[in-house]
Amino acid sequence: MADPTQEPLILDVLNLSVDYVAHGKPPAHALDNVSFALRRGEILGIVGESGCGKTTLMLSLMRLLPGAGRIVGGQVNFLGQDLLDLSEHAMAAMRWKAMAIIFQGAMNALNPVRTVGSQIAEAIKRHEAVNNKSVLQRRVEELLDLVGINPTRSDQYPHQYSGGMRQRAMIAMALACSPAVIIADEPTTALDVMVQAQILELLTRLRTQLGLAVLFVTHDLGVVAEVCDAVLVMYGGVVAEYADVDTIYNHPQHPYTQALLAAFPDVDHPSHKLTAIPGYPPRLDALPAGCRFAPRCSYAFDRCHQAPPPLYQVKHPINGVHTARCYLVEEGQKSDYARSPQPVQILSR
Repeated sequence: MADPTQEPLILDVLNLSVDYVAHGKPPAHALDNVSFALRRGEILGIVGESGCGKTTLMLSLMRLLPGAGRIVGGQVNFLGQDLLDLSEHAMAAMRWKAMAIIFQGAMNALNPVRTVGSQIAEAIKRHEAVNNKSVLQRRVEELLDLVGINPTRSDQYPHQYSGGMRQRAMIAMALACSPAVIIADEPTTALDVMVQAQILELLTRLRTQLGLAVLFVTHDLGVVAEVCDAVLVMYGGVVAEYADVDTIYNHPQHPYTQALLAAFPDVDHPSHKLTAIPGYPPRLDALPAGCRFAPRCSYAFDRCHQAPPPLYQVKHPINGVHTARCYLVEEGQKSDYARSPQPVQILSR
């Protein structure tokens, strides 16, 4: 696979902000000025504890937020076109054809009373206006074969598939209209270790074979280290740290990133004691005045509790650009990435 940093920019997200509103209550600030870039053939891992905004970010990109969700600012530039400016009808045409999503929990995402093949064919009929039955069947069989499912099983129902096969079927459905970007929202959750490895190998192969750009949401830091080129660490709805995967794992600058890594088992040092992060992520409708991680951070000092830190660019990055939202980062200029039309270049492994 070619270096993704030499590939064309596909997705450029700038200052994306999302609130959840409820009658009689203050808004919950689920996302605040989140920015990142994605290039053809790149896999970007998005990590953080539950409640940090990962799924909200993915649903925002597809404009599939629940009724209480409001995109209150930012841009989602797909090949130079801001998706937030599109009408709902125009955005519906972009889904599956430009960007597709692999939802968490394939059994719940698939319709239990329709065959798997008919569900894959539906996306092709809707977005590519193909109605010829033999052409549709051939395309469905090609997709199933691509993800490692025997094409003869297209007439079976989701309950007749194993968990790993259902996840593969969801990937086939996401690929049905040849999108440029695949959003994978924890695609290996609830699968056993062997099936997880097969799904990850499949995504990596499809990335190479089709030039897919992938947004990979996960809690598993081991998976991120194995398959991702860059990492976006989120906490409390903001970007805590953003860099290539080697930098994140070997030279993390934000205490939250360091704490996540310390809580992950190291197979090379099995005797090392795992650590836990005390407390919980902040309530999004009652955020702290300063750094959102400060109440749980053992390095916090007075300034951390008084004002939110900006996104700093690490002064001497190991590989390319490395940003972190922490006052402890060495003195350097405040990162202008979130406001710049030219995205930060991410260096892959």
